[in-house]
Formats: sequence, C-alpha cells, structure tokens
Amino acid sequence: MASLFDGTRARVGAAVAAALAVAVPAALAAAGVQVWWVLSLGVVVAAVGGVFAPVLTSTYQRARERGEDLDLAVARGSLVRKVRDITDLKRLGIHHAQRADPQSTAASPAGTAGSGNRMPPYVPRDIHDELVELLAGGGFVLLVGESTAGKSRLAYEATRAALPDHILIAPENRSALPDAIEQATRLPRCVLWLDKTEQFLGPDGLTPAKIARLVDGDGHHRVVLGTIRSAQIARYTDVAHPDVAETAEARQTLEQATALRLRRHLTATERERAQTRIWDPRIADALEHEDEYGLAEYLAAGPQLLNDWENAWESAHDEGHPRAAALIAAAVDCRRVGLTRPLPRTLLETLHEEYLIRRVGNRLAIESMEEAWRWATYPRAATATLLRLSDGANGEAEVEVFDYLVDVIQRDDRHINNVPEQTLAIALTVSDALETSQIAALAYGYGRYDLAARGFSQAFQTNVAALGAEHPSTLIDRSNRAVMLGQLGQLDEAEAENRAVLEIRSRTLGLEHPDTLTSRINLGSLLRERANYLESEAELRTALANCMSVLGPDHPSTLAARNHLANTLNQKGHPEEALAEARAVLERRIRVLGADHYETVLSHHNLGWILNSLGQYEEAERETRLALDGLFRARGPEHDSTITSQTLLAKILGNLDRYEEAEALIRRAVAAQASALGTEHRDVLDTRSDLGILLRKSGQCAQAEAEHAAVLEIRTRTLGPEAPRTLMSRNNRAVALACMGRYQEAVTEHRLVLEARTRLFGADTPETLQSHANLVDPLDEQGLQEEALAEARIALAGRTRILGQDHRDTVNMREAVTYLLRELGRHDEADQVT
Repeated sequence: MASLFDGTRARVGAAVAAALAVAVPAALAAAGVQVWWVLSLGVVVAAVGGVFAPVLTSTYQRARERGEDLDLAVARGSLVRKVRDITDLKRLGIHHAQRADPQSTAASPAGTAGSGNRMPPYVPRDIHDELVELLAGGGFVLLVGESTAGKSRLAYEATRAALPDHILIAPENRSALPDAIEQATRLPRCVLWLDKTEQFLGPDGLTPAKIARLVDGDGHHRVVLGTIRSAQIARYTDVAHPDVAETAEARQTLEQATALRLRRHLTATERERAQTRIWDPRIADALEHEDEYGLAEYLAAGPQLLNDWENAWESAHDEGHPRAAALIAAAVDCRRVGLTRPLPRTLLETLHEEYLIRRVGNRLAIESMEEAWRWATYPRAATATLLRLSDGANGEAEVEVFDYLVDVIQRDDRHINNVPEQTLAIALTVSDALETSQIAALAYGYGRYDLAARGFSQAFQTNVAALGAEHPSTLIDRSNRAVMLGQLGQLDEAEAENRAVLEIRSRTLGLEHPDTLTSRINLGSLLRERANYLESEAELRTALANCMSVLGPDHPSTLAARNHLANTLNQKGHPEEALAEARAVLERRIRVLGADHYETVLSHHNLGWILNSLGQYEEAERETRLALDGLFRARGPEHDSTITSQTLLAKILGNLDRYEEAEALIRRAVAAQASALGTEHRDVLDTRSDLGILLRKSGQCAQAEAEHAAVLEIRTRTLGPEAPRTLMSRNNRAVALACMGRYQEAVTEHRLVLEARTRLFGADTPETLQSHANLVDPLDEQGLQEEALAEARIALAGRTRILGQDHRDTVNMREAVTYLLRELGRHDEADQVT
C-alpha cells in the first residue's frame, strides 16, 4: 500500500504573504509612503541603423493620404508636422517627467490622459495668453528663462492654442536650418521652431536677413518661435560682455524678436492653477518642492540629473565618477527605505562601498572621496544638484539627495534594484519609530522576514515607551511583528501576539474597526498554518462578514479575507467551495486592482494550488505559471513567494508525471535561494525538503533519502534534534526509507518522531497524528497488520475530531482502516467504518 502522508510542509506561502498587505498600509499611508517599488538605472538604447529610411517612407505615405505637399515629409534633419498632430513632445525639446504610480490615473478627471501619460498635465503660465496673441500676430517671438523654467512646454501649448493647423518645422541642429528655412518659405502657414535658439545663431545660422525673408510680406502667416536661456541671452545682448565683438550679428538677430520672460518659480495665480491638477502625482509632488525648485525645473531637471548619475557609472576609468555614483545610490536607497531626514555624510561613506563593489568591482581608476563629493554636489540645471551638503545641528555634515531621483527609482516595481540588506540593516540603527516601520515593511517585501521582524519589534518597543502599549501605531507594529513571527515559523508566539492585538483592538476600537478586522484576518490565516482549520474558518467568516458590511465587497481587506477563507476551506477538505471563492477573488482583483497587481498574482497562485488539490492539473499549471511570471517580474527569482510558486509548479508537474521538468524547476529554485540566502538558510532547506519528496514520488528513492538525510544533518546541527523542522526532516527520511524497502528502519525512525511529537506537541495535534498515519504503511508491508490498524485507528479518530470527517486526510485514513480490516478478513467490521 502506498504511503498515506508524506509529512511535507503545507506551503501556501504566497497566500500567507497577503497577510501583511492588510496590516501594513495603515502605517504607510499615514506617512505617505508607497513600498511598490524599484527602478534599475540601466539605460535602454534603441538601435537606429537601417531605421531612418522606413520612417521616411511611412511619413511620405501618411502625407500623401492627407493630401499634403510631399516635400513636407522629407525635410532633411527636421521634424515636420501639423501642430495638432504632434504627439512626441520630446522632439520639441520638452522633457518627459518621471513616471507616476499607475494606480493614480484612476483619480484623473474624466477625459484627461492622467499621469499614465509620460508628459505631465500643462499648468498655464501667466504669460500664456500674451504669448498666444503674439503668435497669432506672426513674426519672431522669443521666450527667455532659466534652464528648466518651462519655456518649451509653454511655447508648445501656446502654439497649439493659437495655430493648431499650422505646419511646424523643427530643425534638429544648425546644419539642418537652411533646408528648414527653405521649406518654411514655401508654406503659407508655418512655425519655425527653434528650441535653444542659441544653437542656431551665427553667420551660417539664423540671421536678420533670414528672419525677414520668412516673416516679411503679405499673403502668409509665418512665425519664428524660439526659446533661450537667460544666461545665454545675456551673453549676446550685454554690451559689456567680453565676447561682444564676436556676437554682434547674433545680438542683432535676437533684437528682431519680441521677447517674453518666464520666471522659474510659480506666481500665486499659477500655483492656484497647478492645484487644480494635483490629481497627477507628479504635479502634486512638484508643488511640495516649489519653494525650493520651480515646478518645471523639478519635473524636467530630473531626467538630466538621472542621465548624469547613470553616466557616472558607465564612463571609462579616469573619466568616470563611480564613487560619486555609489554615494548617490546609497543616499537614494536610504530615502527609499524611509529615512526622510538629512543623512549623515559618514553614513553614506560607510554604505557606498558595497554599491561601488557591486557595480564596478575592483576597478583601479576610481576617483578619490573628495573628488566624488565635488562631482556629486556640483550644481546642475540652475540650483538642482544630485546631492546637497549642509552643516547639521551637531556640526556633522549632512546630505540631501534630489527628490526626483528617489521618486523615479521608487515607482518602478522591478526587483533587480532592491535595496541591499546591509543598507536596510544599517538604516535601522539610525531610524526613528515611523522610519523603522517603513524599513521593516520594505524588508518584508523583499522576503527578508528576519530583518522585518527585527524592525517591527524595534518600532513596537519604541512606540510602547513613547505612546503606550495600546496606541494604534504601537498595535500596528505589534501586529506586523506577529505576522513576521508566523513567516519565520515561530507559530506559538505569533498566535499569542495576534490574539493579544485582536483583544486590545476589539476593546478599544470596536469589532468592526478596519484595524480589528485586520487582526482577525491575520489570526485566521495563522490558525490555518497551525492546522486549526475549524477556528480558522470561523475567524475568517466573521472577518469577511464585517468587511463586506463596513468596507464593501471590493475593498482589499474584504478580498484578502475571502482569499484566506478559500485557502482554509481547501486545507479543511472542501476544495470545491474553496475553488468558487478563489475564482471570485481573482475576478474581482483583476477588475479592481488590475491583472499585474501583486495581490492579483497571488490569487493566480492560490487558484493553482486549489486546482492541484482537485486533480485539475492542466488548469492548475496554467494558473501557477501566470503567478510565477508575475512574481519573477515583481519580486525576482530569490523571493520566498516566487520560490513557493516554483515549488507548487514542480508539484503540479510531478502530478502530471513530468518528473524531469519538475525536478529541473525545483533544483533551479534551490540554486537561486542558496545563492541569495546561503546553503543553510531555513528557506533553502524547506525547498530541498520539497525536492526530496519529488524525488521519492518519481521513484528515485535513494536520492530522496540522501536529500532528506542532508537536510536532517543541517537542521539537527543548527536547530537541535527536537526542533519541529528537524523532526519533519526525520519523518521525511523515514518515508524515503520505506520507499527503498527498508521498512524496519522506517518504523524505528517514525516511532522516535512520534514519541518526540507526543511529548512536545501533545497527543492530538496534526503533527503527532501525522506520525501515527505514517507508521501504517511500513507496518503493513512487514505483515504487521494489527499494529498498522491500531495506528490507523488513532490517526482516524484524531483527524475526525480536528479536521472533520470530510477532510481528505480523514477520508484517506478511513480508507486505510477499511483496507486493513479487509486484509485481516474482518469484512463486516470494515463495512461499518464511517
């Protein structure tokens, strides 16, 4: 008779991972922090070879279809478009701002592009209407202002308002200007766009004569529209400037223009207009910094500074600034983890070495610390700097990093730029209570549960002293610590902490308060991990009913409660009901959160797990692969949730008899974990245990026994001989011994595990009953049916009490009792087994 129970852990880690998603947001929302997530600084460069001709052909065809003059499509080195048809504003010299949180677009006013657009919404400047009138009159118009004051965006928006049907010609550089002017003189209505006009000046560039040729006369409406930096126009127009003799013609050219000056900072009325556009998080963020940076400067200087930062890494040897780039990376990561105050210079000098080694290795040509600070703090784009040094209150130098960099890095959810563990750990040593909570939440997101538990414990103790044991902020940290203890396998303490927080919240906040509901969901989830399925279901049903009533059916907490209930029902032996719940949660999460949201991905995993329980392996594989793809993107290959999903997929493939594919998958998971965590880490050993079980199921019994023996040795040495995981490894090795036909050894090992579990956990716990069940098969194989029957009856009675008579483990044991009775010839008694 086949083994009735492997003794493997019931891993539904991705489901458990949703627990903190309920507990953390209250703390983070209060601080305005988003933990999701992280940008790599890699620059993507598109190849251009062989592309130009097809683009011209396409442009030519579109021009023909619109009935336009075909010459418009082939102006060399210039953008030629009708103003209303221009969509890529970057071609006009207008910087794209940082990408915003995609969830924020839901709040955009109807009919607007929202912050999902790369270009932020336009904030009309005070001179907008005056500029529109000038453009409508024709001639040479020049916008003057500091770098990143918003000149180009204002010029475009005014042109679109005044002259939407004009043809805009934008030469890329001075060499393209002659052809652009020739093109413009043949058009009755056009705009010659000269962003950064200074680059088009000079004897072979824009001159008074060429301007006159364009704009003088009747029967047409032509505009020359330029932008120029204040410092540059001063060079040409200030007669005291030492270069005046060389710039006389340029000065004369500029004197032909009607100039408007744009200030860097918003006026009061411009700020009021900007306030109507704070539905876009980039505008809202820029307004918070408007006292220090101009709105457009904050939005547009970032790309330049980001490029400077990335180029500092990539520049060759003595031309690069890798140490400066590493200092900036350390400062950005300190802000990302939640350190909002100016950072000690010494902290960055301590942290930056790891970033330097990771990125450039032991390259010899690395600049000195003094040169690194000089480069990183050099002013760029008016007043903006990558890092800014100041004197702290205690006399120690402090550092602030340009916020734009932090925002850009924060808004990408790719895993490959995760904050290093060393930075998280050191940041905890200088953080206050709120910052500590944020650092712990980030560590949780990275799967660093031990560091997260330390952080939440630290924040909890700090808040107890400062706010009291029952303050809501204190309870948030205590609750999150309890979740982390559960993830670390410290289930007794985790349950006690969850119950304590639930009691306090129920008493002080009420049974229907969202924080109370969070505690009930977390407790219900933990009880499932403890195999207390009946109480788990009761807690989760109570939480779900209150969530539906108070928060509504689509609230994330409501969906989390349903998700956990589905998993409990599956563990409890009701997979059909669990499947209905899991499908409903997935459908709502796709609709409410989107297909790529992390919790939606978790729902795919949980659905795959339930489908596997039902034997619907093909659909289970599809759902689990969807989850795995999403987790690879969101969390990376080493994250616990990713490994859990990989392990589930391997189990499903094993059930499909695709053992070779399953084994390769789970071995990759072990390798990824071992590389990230070390060969003796708890998670690595858990996955190796799953590998051993897969090897046994595929008939590789000796290899399975070797794998379990290796894990057992490490756990015995690091955890002790009677730790729960050590006993699990001993149990799994005994199952493998039975697979090899070494039944007596298997029985000896199982009895030793049974004795320890009975003494440590009690006679009526799932672990102890598992040991009784696992004795049945090897005893039966040795012809000891009476002893096997006695063990099966104990397991059946206990599982009926704990799991209910319909749970699959109870059903399996009932079938085992029936089988043994018939084997002993006691058919009447077998017929009466219920």
